[in-house]
Amino acid sequence: MSFLSAFNTSVSGMTAQRQRVNTISENIANAETTRTPQGGPYRRREVILASVANDRTFEEELLSQDRSVSTSTEVKVVGIVQDERPPILRFEPGHPDANEEGYVEMPNVNIMEEMVNLMSANRSYEANTAAFNATKNMVQSALDLGRNA
Repeated sequence: MSFLSAFNTSVSGMTAQRQRVNTISENIANAETTRTPQGGPYRRREVILASVANDRTFEEELLSQDRSVSTSTEVKVVGIVQDERPPILRFEPGHPDANEEGYVEMPNVNIMEEMVNLMSANRSYEANTAAFNATKNMVQSALDLGRNA
């Protein structure tokens, strides 16, 4: 794996995790939103990630490693989907969005679940940053060795 492909792998991971953090933040910000332009309460969103497929055979992969061809695997955001869980019904007869029985449809956002997801995204981002910095330090060390030789 070349240094550039190692950088690309780390950067793609950081970009994907940043999108997760943004989406989770949107979910938390709208945890009490009962009226949206589409009608009804806010619907929780979730980021779908996937690795970029490497369609090489095992033999091709070995040969590419021998020739130092870039074979990095990257993570990409393939979509943002709405959570299909039903809204949460809360009894608030005085609320402007209450139905005739006095129940309000609240967003299907669980703050505890969102905080766990946020911590997971943050840790993944930190891991990608550490890998990026380790690669940068290796490149710097290699350049220093070349300079001193």
